[in-house]
Order: sequence, then structure tokens, then C-alpha cells
Amino acid sequence: MPAERAYVPKMPATLMTAEELLHTSIPDKRTELVRGVLVVREPPGGRHGSVTMNLALRLGNHVEREGAGQVFAAETGFALARGPDTVRAPDIAFVRRERLPEPIPVGFPEFAPDLVVEVLSPGDRPGEVLAKVADWLSAGTRLVWVVDPERRLARVYRPDGSETIVTADGSLDGEDGLPGFSCPLASIL
Repeated sequence: MPAERAYVPKMPATLMTAEELLHTSIPDKRTELVRGVLVVREPPGGRHGSVTMNLALRLGNHVEREGAGQVFAAETGFALARGPDTVRAPDIAFVRRERLPEPIPVGFPEFAPDLVVEVLSPGDRPGEVLAKVADWLSAGTRLVWVVDPERRLARVYRPDGSETIVTADGSLDGEDGLPGFSCPLASIL
């Protein structure tokens, strides 16, 4: 005789807000909020950290030398949408000087960076990465670089829907997200 399905009452989904996320502590995990739903991930590994830091140093040096704005470290959350709330946290972000609020908020900035960098980890799923790219571009980010250390390439996404693949012998270009910046991809891998 087949077993009966257990009765589970349909409970209304409770959505989290950006303010609740700001005060949520999940030790040793990375968190984001996607349309009110908490997303929890394992921290990235060594290669991810190395590639991210290599690029962050180059970006930071350029931004400081040019007085171009502010580079934000990994896991800085940006509130991209409200009702339900979406807070994304890139591996690296850059905001042009003229767009920086004074002072920089203690909580999640309520705007999209000009340039976002996502460095892939082995467990990243393509659909989730593309959803992040879409969230960034929809919120106003001018340029998204998705760096794939395993394949030794980067994909560049723009608001007009265009995409470029940069191979290890090419360079990442700041275009209008960070004018004047260029970095050989091989130098960060």
C-alpha cells in the first residue's frame, strides 16, 4: 500500500529586508539577499582570493593615482532593489567619485557600482552567475567583469546586452565604468 503524503500546511513565505540582513550574522558564510530571500554560500577558496586580491590591488592603485573614486572590498553589500529587497555583494566594486555619497553609508549603499567584478569559484552555477550579472546591469552598473580563473578568461557584460570574452593574452579595460584602466588578464591569474 502506498504511503500517504505528509500534510504540510502552506505557510506564507517570509521575506527578509536589507535592514534585517545587515543585522544577521551567519559565521563563516557569505550572504546575499535576492528578492527578499536569504542566499547563503560557503566562503571561496585560495585561488579565488588570490585572483580577487591581484585585481583589487591594480584597481585600487589606478583609482588612487587618478583620484577616480572608491574601490570596495569583497562582500560589500549594495542594495539594488526594494520591495522585495535585493542586496548583492560583488568580489570587487568601483564607484566614480562624483557618485559617492558623503559620507559613505554605514549600511548598504542604495545604488549600483559603476564597475563590478565577480571571480568564479569551482562551485558557481552558470545560471546563478548570469542572474547576478542581470541584477547588476538592471540596477545601473556600467560594466561587469566575470573572471574565470579555471578557464583563464573573463566575460565582460554591458547594459546594452553586449558581451565580450577576454582571453588570458588580452586585457581587462575599464571602458566607461573606469576610464583609463587596463590590466593584462594573465597578470591577475
